[in-house]
Amino acid sequence: MTDSRPVPPSRERRPSVVALFVISTALLLTLAGCATMPDPPARRPVTRTGDPLIDGNADLANGLDKDRVLLEYRLGIMALRMGNFNLAKAKFDDAITRIGGLISGPDDAAKRSRGLFTAEREKTFIGEPYERVMVFYYRGLLYWRDGEPDNARACFRSAQLLDTDAESDTYKSDYVLLDYLDGLASAKLAADGSDALARAQKLTKNTLPPYDVQGNVLLFVEFGRGPRKYAGGENGELLRFRTEPSRIRSASLSVLEQSVHFLPWDNLNYQAVTRGGRVMDHVLGNKAVFKQTTDTIGDIALVGAVIAAGNIHQEKRRVVTDEKGRKRVVTETDKSDGAETAAIALGVIGIFSKIAAAATKTRADVRMWDNLPQYLSFGSLQLPVGDHAAILQFYDANGQAVPDLARRLTISVADPAKDTVLILSELKR
Repeated sequence: MTDSRPVPPSRERRPSVVALFVISTALLLTLAGCATMPDPPARRPVTRTGDPLIDGNADLANGLDKDRVLLEYRLGIMALRMGNFNLAKAKFDDAITRIGGLISGPDDAAKRSRGLFTAEREKTFIGEPYERVMVFYYRGLLYWRDGEPDNARACFRSAQLLDTDAESDTYKSDYVLLDYLDGLASAKLAADGSDALARAQKLTKNTLPPYDVQGNVLLFVEFGRGPRKYAGGENGELLRFRTEPSRIRSASLSVLEQSVHFLPWDNLNYQAVTRGGRVMDHVLGNKAVFKQTTDTIGDIALVGAVIAAGNIHQEKRRVVTDEKGRKRVVTETDKSDGAETAAIALGVIGIFSKIAAAATKTRADVRMWDNLPQYLSFGSLQLPVGDHAAILQFYDANGQAVPDLARRLTISVADPAKDTVLILSELKR
């Protein structure tokens, strides 16, 4: 006799696709959450004193080693603006030594950061080219202040190399002030600086002053706030810069019936987004492509798994005749082992693809030297030995003086055989 009852599904114990999806999805969420957890913050001082140099040194003592160069950049420029030149020299010297070793030698953190699953911010910070240029620029000014124009010139030339693509010779350094000071130092050392002056003049629409080797007071003026980094793009893989124009566009200094006007010679906002005048795209392309590709593969595989799961149990209808000759339709459920295997395989592929996509660290490194100026300028004077009262004034884009930024200062000329170097900034820290 033929049994007319529907055939029940197989009782064979095999992994449930639904259970597999639940477990795998839970695993995915756990691992994805671990992959995106922020790194533990650097240890910070318990209390702040309000003194930027004391707090800066405390930050340096308690910070992570991978951030040491960045902290030295920031502390060095604060010390420079506050007149603590020995501290500034110490911090810039250590930063230069460290970045020199990292550029020329292996850096395990940098190698790891190039991997798909390690964040860019894990690498040892040395900064973008414009940031490295500026540490050499400031160190050069301090050398000149100490009566060593030869060492100052070496710093300016090192900075020029950092702004140049030495391998392909595609990008040439285009800092006006670096070329100009290179030539001025040469002229001060009784060498020919005319080539450097000519290079500097080609880089600007302003008419640069001829070298005055008798000028014994060198004035380095900076104003405006420098570029700010942020991560753009769908996966945060684009390193971009906010470059808001400064409200201060020029300055002047008056002393002993002499006046020097300071126009922008170099713009760090422009330097941040260009190399040799060419706009650069800072993209972590390989990581972004891998993340997008694996995420898409995961989506496709999971959709396929769902479809295959729906085909595991298929209903079939057939007509049966009993022993009395009566016919009726019965429904049977067949299990497709192939569909179940496909569903499990696609599910595993999808889950692991999504895990890999979630774990890929594409975000650009946005750590930045955030107390740099926007504009750099220069001028010189001839002053006799002694103390001289001076007035420094800043002007907006319309040429109007900004009264709250005006300041009185004393220029002290002690040694007529050595240049007096003043570094004057709109920024206080």
